[in-house]
Amino acid sequence: MKRTINFMGARNLAFGLTLVLTVLAVGSLLTKGLNFGLDFTGGTLIELTYEKPADLGQVREQLIEAGYTDAVVQSFGATTDLLIRMPGDNPDLGSNVAAALQKADANATLVVKRVEFVGPQVGEELRDKGGLGMLLALGGIMVYLAFRFQWKFAVGAIVSLVHDVIVAIGIISFFQISFDLTVLAAVLAIIGYSLNDTIVVFDRVRENFRVLRKATLIENINISTTQTLLRTIATSVSTLVAVAALLIWGGDHLFGFSITLFIGVLAGTYSSVYIANVVLVWLALSVEDLIPPVVAEEVDERP
Repeated sequence: MKRTINFMGARNLAFGLTLVLTVLAVGSLLTKGLNFGLDFTGGTLIELTYEKPADLGQVREQLIEAGYTDAVVQSFGATTDLLIRMPGDNPDLGSNVAAALQKADANATLVVKRVEFVGPQVGEELRDKGGLGMLLALGGIMVYLAFRFQWKFAVGAIVSLVHDVIVAIGIISFFQISFDLTVLAAVLAIIGYSLNDTIVVFDRVRENFRVLRKATLIENINISTTQTLLRTIATSVSTLVAVAALLIWGGDHLFGFSITLFIGVLAGTYSSVYIANVVLVWLALSVEDLIPPVVAEEVDERP
């Protein structure tokens, strides 16, 4: 018979770890805050076209040497097109940057194609709508799980998702990694990933209530988590390998996205076992919670 791992035997230790991570993450958010990128704070977009393919790393070094330490450089379409984002609203910023790059490399031939300014009002609107989108996603998930499973499952999933998001954002805040739209997209992806992993375990718990009639809730959770362990490991490892490739070779523009997603996958795998399931234990989920109420039939007493 397949050996069952006693996951819930370490639930108190896991709760202590969860509490420490959450407190540290919230503390970082309250003290350091988020390092909002140009998508949210406003800044200047400069599109440059080189005669020959440009080296992104070399261009970044040239900008840092010229004093533009906050510039973000990325490819834009062809290898000869670059998009540079940096703080400031000086109308001459595009020509100044081009002049600095030309001075750093006299052999390079480049042309400024466009210079656009993204105002802070636009950034504030993006931030508010992004936050609203995340709240609506969490609300929709809770309604779906309450309808698809039972409200105790919904509470467990939401607590797990909130933990994952807080930990990921807290680490981003602690290391002051630029929080832009790509990081926000990673946070939303974390919600989807963590939810998928949690639902797989929840579905097995629900099914085992019908099969393991004499098992306690903790025994059910241990058996269900063990049965889904190989699937969880395979999914997590394959996802982490793909995200690690982005982290290593994706460049500066995808660094925030990939590191946030990497943290979220680790947190989501952990929370699907030691947060979502533990909430079910706290709420004392029972087989009676999954039995639909019996609707009494009306008796026709007419003669």
